[in-house]
Amino acid sequence: MPVIMNIYLESFLTFFKIGLFTLGGGYAMIPLIEAEIIDKKKWIEKDEFLDLLAIAQSCPGIFAANISIFIGYRLRKVKGAISCCLGTCLPSFIIILLIALFFHQFKDNEIVAAVFRGIRPAVVALIAVPTFNMAKKAKLNRYTFWIPIVSALLIWLLGVSPIFIILAAGIVGYMVGRREK
Repeated sequence: MPVIMNIYLESFLTFFKIGLFTLGGGYAMIPLIEAEIIDKKKWIEKDEFLDLLAIAQSCPGIFAANISIFIGYRLRKVKGAISCCLGTCLPSFIIILLIALFFHQFKDNEIVAAVFRGIRPAVVALIAVPTFNMAKKAKLNRYTFWIPIVSALLIWLLGVSPIFIILAAGIVGYMVGRREK
């Protein structure tokens, strides 16, 4: 007979596992969250996940915490948001606490420095893959492919705040949507 797990415990453990095994921050978590939440557990649909990603990116705060809160809230309102957020944040908190306690013992170790040099390129790939996947899911076409490119260039080269990019995109999207009706 299968064990029926409490949804709060199950969501906590799911996000704890994701938080524990993800290097590279919130964006590197996207493929793991997608695999667990959409493909394996089928808690939400892909389109809804994409919408939650957009909202989580638009909100202030830590992306990983934001997306876990939104998914948890979608599952079981406030208690679900709390259990998912704790599951996401607790592994990082524990790991950072342990590093802070023992950092002085290995900060000058060449092996540790070499490991971190090796991890950096992998983290870039972990961030790049979900970016390309989101671009595919956003259904970019010949009329819209320039928007993320121009937005990235404005942020990177001119130092435009991402907040202004998000606000402008929202306003333009609203106006285009109204015009199409």
